[in-house]
Amino acid sequence: MPRLFIPPLLRPYCEGQEEVNVEGATVLEAVQFLDQQYPGVIERLCPEGKLRAGMAVTVDQNVTPRGLAQKVSPESEIHFLPAIGGG
Repeated sequence: MPRLFIPPLLRPYCEGQEEVNVEGATVLEAVQFLDQQYPGVIERLCPEGKLRAGMAVTVDQNVTPRGLAQKVSPESEIHFLPAIGGG
């Protein structure tokens, strides 16, 4: 099962969990599974069905431009990070 690492600001909504084993073939499915365990998480992380502005998602240590549509494997690690801009 993929492991989803919960951002610090969401941990109070997830009983303090830092990571959770989830089911799903995409990042979105993994987040939906997390929301089944901890209702309301999806609205905080993905309002209106899109990744919250200012957030990036990594799968297996790679930042993905596909966001919620990124495929995951049973061994994947999913992290949500603040997006970093530069110039």
